[in-house]
Amino acid sequence: MESFDYIVIGGGSAGSAVAGRLAVDGTRRVCLLEAGGRNDNVFIKTPGFMPFIPEKSNYKYETVPQKGLNGRTGYQPRGRGLGGSSAINAMVYIRGNRWDYDNWAAMGATGWGYDDVLPYFKRAEANERGDDDFHGAGGPLFVEDQKSANPASHAFVDAAAALQLRTNPDFNGERQEGFGLYQVTQRKGERWSAARAYVEPIRDSGNFAVRTDTLVEKLVIEAGRVTGVQIRRGGKSETLLARRGVVLSAGAFNSPQILMLSGIGPADHLKAHGIDVVLDRPAVGGNLQDHIDYVSGWETESDLLIGGTLKGTLRMAAAMVEHRLKRTGVMTTCYAEAGGFWTVMPDSPAPDVQWHFVPAVLEDHGREKVKAHGFSLHACVLRPESRGTVRLGSADAAAAPVIDPNFLDDERDMAVMRAGVRLSHRIAEAPPMQAFGPRDRHPVDLHDDAALDALIRARADTVYHPVGTCRMGSDAHAVVDPSLKLNGLEGLWVADASVMPKIVSGNTNAPSIMIGERCADFVMAAERA
Repeated sequence: MESFDYIVIGGGSAGSAVAGRLAVDGTRRVCLLEAGGRNDNVFIKTPGFMPFIPEKSNYKYETVPQKGLNGRTGYQPRGRGLGGSSAINAMVYIRGNRWDYDNWAAMGATGWGYDDVLPYFKRAEANERGDDDFHGAGGPLFVEDQKSANPASHAFVDAAAALQLRTNPDFNGERQEGFGLYQVTQRKGERWSAARAYVEPIRDSGNFAVRTDTLVEKLVIEAGRVTGVQIRRGGKSETLLARRGVVLSAGAFNSPQILMLSGIGPADHLKAHGIDVVLDRPAVGGNLQDHIDYVSGWETESDLLIGGTLKGTLRMAAAMVEHRLKRTGVMTTCYAEAGGFWTVMPDSPAPDVQWHFVPAVLEDHGREKVKAHGFSLHACVLRPESRGTVRLGSADAAAAPVIDPNFLDDERDMAVMRAGVRLSHRIAEAPPMQAFGPRDRHPVDLHDDAALDALIRARADTVYHPVGTCRMGSDAHAVVDPSLKLNGLEGLWVADASVMPKIVSGNTNAPSIMIGERCADFVMAAERA
């Protein structure tokens, strides 16, 4: 059996950060296990190829039928391969709101207030704007301003300003509220995933073993301690030993799945799948939260926007050539180029809706090809009250987990969504956007609550931010403690979006990387204890 000091399960946003930080000084033998491949190809690296990323890099999960969405089955894309979802996402760099982290601390995640986590965001970041009170310039994660944003994205920001909604040039600075262009995780016009930041620079180090195309079947547990990992590679099962510990960073769906496959989870559920119970932990796989999102869409006569017409296709072909030669132009787009945060409910402690503006018409997550130019405006409920679950569908590690976000189960979420969609239309009706001559693809009487609710339930879905299924806290029911150590076992930490006690007010990639950064420090502190 091969042995290592540490084994990190999952090469996504958090896992890449943990593994890279543990391995970088060469004093520890670290193994990073990833079910997918290396994700080292032009479709991953070129931002504009996001709609054409190879299927092998995406788990393409689906939910169970959602009663809040008229019984529809939702789509849940998740990154597969090094970089995880940071290798297939829209590259938007958002940390969340100060209130989110202070609220985590108030909920029992001691030491996770905003002032505690800010240094880790800064440590991770190489922001082209430089080092200041809110940003870092020396980290491995490159963050840049967009160089070729579409004219319509600029017009969107102007339209919000025309409604007296403040413009914000830095959503990760002193204030989150406002509208503007997003910064992106890119370097010189290419996607900069967590793997490119933390793993690729040291992957050939003698102390760092990176195992791709490796399925984790379960944790090896002996006498109350995690001592290794059982894997399947090339059709064969084997065991890898971890002398000092294991870090589970497989994401909000797969981390609870691996725990349950290892006998850690709701006892009755495990027994139903013929799995011996090691720890009865009902909270494993519970507390699932995700940003429910509604996409309003408009077609335009203007071909300044990205579109599926012949002219649009020819323009993109020319842009591909430009990107290969110069790494500039339209193919640097993150698609979700602009957006904003605003408070629509009077009792909200922080902005409760986020917008993503896309200078193209999107239907069904971009899977439906629209032969028209236009723009889309996402509105998502930032702090949903609805809670769902992740459960096993099978005792086979290769089987997909059973995902139930329970979208729009809580009426408070619909109230926020309703207000967000109405503001989307007000922005689209402002003169800077009307200059494009937009035609609403899904007209509805915005003053009719019942009609608007029906449209939302017929079309809303995730904006790809599942969290919370291995909740962190100080109470006896929490899955992990505030040092990310699993309650009830030695030698196991969990580090990814699954540990969030409550979803952050924004995109979850940057917070997941921050969690990975912190976990590496917790693991090294345990060495010294």
